[in-house]
Amino acid sequence: MAFMHFDESIEILENITIKNYKKEKKYLTDTLGYVLAEDIITDHNSPALPTSAMDGYAVKHTDLALGRLKISSINPAGADLVDEVLSGSCIKTFTGSLMPKGADTLIPIENVTVEGDEIVINETVPFGFSVRAIGENYEKGQTLIKEGTKIDFADIGVMASLNVVSPLVFEKPRVAILSTGSELLELGEVQTSDAQIRSSNNYILESLVKKYDGEALQLGCILDDKESILTAVESALAQSDIVVTTGGVSVGDFDFVKDVIVELGCEVLFKGVRVKPGQHIMVAKKEDKFIVALPGFAYSSTVTALLYMVPLIAKLQKGECSLRRVEATLRDTFNKRQKKAEFTACNYVLENGQYFVDFKGKKFGSSAILTNMLGKTALLVTSEEDSPKVVGDKVTILLID
Repeated sequence: MAFMHFDESIEILENITIKNYKKEKKYLTDTLGYVLAEDIITDHNSPALPTSAMDGYAVKHTDLALGRLKISSINPAGADLVDEVLSGSCIKTFTGSLMPKGADTLIPIENVTVEGDEIVINETVPFGFSVRAIGENYEKGQTLIKEGTKIDFADIGVMASLNVVSPLVFEKPRVAILSTGSELLELGEVQTSDAQIRSSNNYILESLVKKYDGEALQLGCILDDKESILTAVESALAQSDIVVTTGGVSVGDFDFVKDVIVELGCEVLFKGVRVKPGQHIMVAKKEDKFIVALPGFAYSSTVTALLYMVPLIAKLQKGECSLRRVEATLRDTFNKRQKKAEFTACNYVLENGQYFVDFKGKKFGSSAILTNMLGKTALLVTSEEDSPKVVGDKVTILLID
């Protein structure tokens, strides 16, 4: 069986086109963490008129030289003031109030002394001081938030100021999770044989789906027989946007997932990648739905889910994958073991703006050592063309937290 270069598999993933994105309108405060499916364009200037930025007195700047001005009126925030600032007078004005007609400057309360119905100017200010200009915040017709933005608190605040009650967002993809293996035990299930093992894959995958902005549909463990797998995958595909399976994609006598995917009429995008861990991986497509078949070992399935499932969750929302690659400096040696792309668990720290990595406490062995993912862990990225690394070498790490 010929295995594909890792970079080629990622290129295939990146070039997938989605014909019909699922969108929905959601109430504004429920959109946190969703991806915006429309541009947010302003329909007015903010502020629409010159506005006070402080508590003080609205004046004509040329009158400051008089040293003393008469208080002719008071201008609370939200009031429709009709009074005008005339030469020799001022109007007491508050933060957020519209600037009265005739005024071009606001002198703060701290700069004056009030004597009866007059102010004495103790310290002058420049022309236009503390006056918010029309459109200072944003101008009419301006695109403030672009489609594809993952909505955060500031986006919600801005949309609220624009009276966007229910923005259009991309639906979070529904990800169905299936673990195959007759030896697997569910949480709480009593072990009756030494050959049985506790399933962890389906639970870590559910957590990854939730962490990276999908909606998880936990379908549990299924037996290693073709009919059970066919029925389960077909049902999962009908209910979800992505089906993720673990196990059953290798070359063993009971590895039926790969056969089922073909029987269901899916287009196989790739099968078998020169990557460690998890070379037995398969990604298939049926219209705008996907099946990601991952290896059965816990560490393998976790890493390959990060590499292939997480980007698909982002792609179905027209968003950016939140996993980041950064440069780091090695504090331990790294022995390149195989001519494959490798993703190796490592510890990382950020010191004075630079990342450093080591392997203290990380075990080297099979692709089943899930405990290597505990703690402040990243993945050291090496290509199949890379050579062993020594202390001080610059390397690439994939941040996953």
